[in-house]
Amino acid sequence: MAPANAMEPAAPALDRTGWTATASDEETGGENGRAANVLDGDTATLWHSRWSGTPAPLPHSITIDMRRTTVVSALVYQPRTNGPNGRVGEYAISVSTSGQEWGTPVATGTLADDAGAKTLGFAPQGARFVRLTALTEAGGRGPWTSAAEINLLGDPGTPAATVDLSRTGWTATASDEETGGENGRAANVLDGDTATLWHSRWSGTPAPLPHSITIDTRRTTAVSALVYHPRATGANGRAGAYTVTTSTDGTAFGAPVAAGTWRDDDTVKTATFTRTENARFIRLTVTTEAGGRGPWTSAGEIRLSGPASPAVHGSWDRIIGFPLVPVATAALPGGKLLAWSAYAVDRFGGSSGYTQTAILDLKTGKVTQRRIDHTGHDMFCPGIAMLADGRVLVTGGSNAEKASVYDPATDTWSATTSMNTARGYQAMTLLSTGEAFVLGGSWSGTAGDKGAEVWSPDTRTWRGLPGVPAASALTADPAGPYRADNHMWLHATSGGKVLQLGPSKQMNWISTTGQGGVTSAGTRADSQDAMTGNAVAYDIGKLLTLGGSPAYEKTPATRRAYTVGISGSQVQAARTGDMEHARAFGNSVVLPDGKVAVFGGQAYPVPFSDATSVLTPELWDPSTGTFTPLATMAVPRNYHSVANLLPDGRIFSGGGGLCGDCATNHPDGSVFTPPYLLNADGSPKPRPVITGGVPPRTAPGTSLTVSTQDPVASFVLMRASAATHSTDNDQRRVPLASTATGTGTYTVSVPADTGVVLPGTYMLFALDAQGVPSTAEFLTVS
Repeated sequence: MAPANAMEPAAPALDRTGWTATASDEETGGENGRAANVLDGDTATLWHSRWSGTPAPLPHSITIDMRRTTVVSALVYQPRTNGPNGRVGEYAISVSTSGQEWGTPVATGTLADDAGAKTLGFAPQGARFVRLTALTEAGGRGPWTSAAEINLLGDPGTPAATVDLSRTGWTATASDEETGGENGRAANVLDGDTATLWHSRWSGTPAPLPHSITIDTRRTTAVSALVYHPRATGANGRAGAYTVTTSTDGTAFGAPVAAGTWRDDDTVKTATFTRTENARFIRLTVTTEAGGRGPWTSAGEIRLSGPASPAVHGSWDRIIGFPLVPVATAALPGGKLLAWSAYAVDRFGGSSGYTQTAILDLKTGKVTQRRIDHTGHDMFCPGIAMLADGRVLVTGGSNAEKASVYDPATDTWSATTSMNTARGYQAMTLLSTGEAFVLGGSWSGTAGDKGAEVWSPDTRTWRGLPGVPAASALTADPAGPYRADNHMWLHATSGGKVLQLGPSKQMNWISTTGQGGVTSAGTRADSQDAMTGNAVAYDIGKLLTLGGSPAYEKTPATRRAYTVGISGSQVQAARTGDMEHARAFGNSVVLPDGKVAVFGGQAYPVPFSDATSVLTPELWDPSTGTFTPLATMAVPRNYHSVANLLPDGRIFSGGGGLCGDCATNHPDGSVFTPPYLLNADGSPKPRPVITGGVPPRTAPGTSLTVSTQDPVASFVLMRASAATHSTDNDQRRVPLASTATGTGTYTVSVPADTGVVLPGTYMLFALDAQGVPSTAEFLTVS
């Protein structure tokens, strides 16, 4: 879909009045390369590291002093305009309130070697000093760093490193409220219903601005943000300019802990505090109506956020910048994550015949970039399957008939035989036979039914399956097949069969032998079509489906989740607990302990938009069927976002956008540490350690003799997987039978059925009695 009309406001640019800039070194001999030039508003002047005489060696740093503590969420780096020398490559960003204590970087990454301005985001927080450190020069041209301008962005209206506080027992009072013309009482902001509202007095003589509403939490608690939901029934009274103050007694309110101006739209807004406050009373004061329509203020809901407890909610690592938007990712052995997007780092279109790729080294945090030309394949919006030998098969997309293979053992890409049918947004899975199956994909290629075909790793050729048309798996999307056969949820089982369990409400069994065939597997309980939702295999023959919406875009998403159980040819679907938040374009990841984490998404899906973003991840527990909140994300992850399980038991979440010069590009990601790895103070829990017995390759039905440092309770195989467009059909969790044979020694049995342990590369985890996983050992089962 073309990103037309995709522009949205980003976080506000902070006023640079009074700011100063200092650098680790600057050029004053051969040119005026002083640090102050990055704040003069003139892109023709620049800061340059010292180059005359003896050049100052990398790294180089430049520090902005805002002269006041304020919420800051991004640094905007404008490279010099008169040449490439000194463009920043690898970078780190640190913040400080004092200029003395800096802590660990809040963002690291690698920038593309071009002249475009780069927005380097991080979790919004209060700071006075912001430091950019250049570790390498982007083009490797010399030991230089330069910058034409540096700007900082303020509160983006999204929270970070927080969790929603329970509103039980809270009360709300207001400076004034409407009780005559409507029920506009202050208490409505706490009732959980965005259709009810607090409204300032408007009947008779309207109460003049400013208006305030005060939340009494009935206890002193740590609060770090206020979340404002505009009314759901119209524009009048949307808050514009605002301040937030706090109090312990309800009488003495201090200086504002947050202030700003919210946009005139219906998206949820967050006022991030410059520091965490221990308070009982929190007051929102509104001084202007966002649209200037009248002297009114209204609110649908008000929530408060506090610091997340790591042992309950997990924690987020720094933001990692990529030289592209990671639209597709694959977890690789050796602690690597492969990412790719399209022909450009921030946009797509046409059939350009090449793809931008990057690899994140999880051990060092470094990101490297490479453009892949020789396959003639623009791999934007592809199908993906992880092959039996550990390679990654990528099909279609912008070059809709092409197919390419990435080999992590040699770090090389190669072309393979093109598909019979040109496709984009198609679904793929590896079969129990080791062949790769593809179905659907009407986003690109000529119109017509995008029936199934199968790729053989032995002959490197495709064979069609005329008995498996896409028609039976279509949703009822009003846009027709262009949107109705996208991103199918596929689960391979024994005998080369596949269960297509969504996003259509109709489920189907697919046979891939001979001509192929399709038979009904029933409907997904009472679920409607759930396009842009996803499915996760959390146990043998057990899947969880999450969210989605009846159409690809511009229809409300659902909070619903369903379990789908497979027993032989029988499929049983049932509704499990609902998520707290409706989500489309979200991503879900199964963990080694069998729980499922869901990240991001929108309540009302619109590609290339961050409106109605869901910033609170959730964790589903199969033993209770319930979801619990996790620590809030710093960056929205919607259309074109991804999530992958990593070999250390953590999760990568990143991407979103790829829409050219728009504010919703997110060329970055972050690693989430689930609560099972953390103590209450955020320190890491002791973890099991696998010390031996894991071969690089084994066959189905074999037994392994695995040794561990200390006794463990169980073992599990987690299939290395690849994600794009909210879909990851490669995910698979396989609990293993194990028997202790001595102190720290276990016989671990790999299932013989390749419909259970699908051929391919797996991560083997050992778990202790509390469900804490080891760092995984990779092995290929085939």
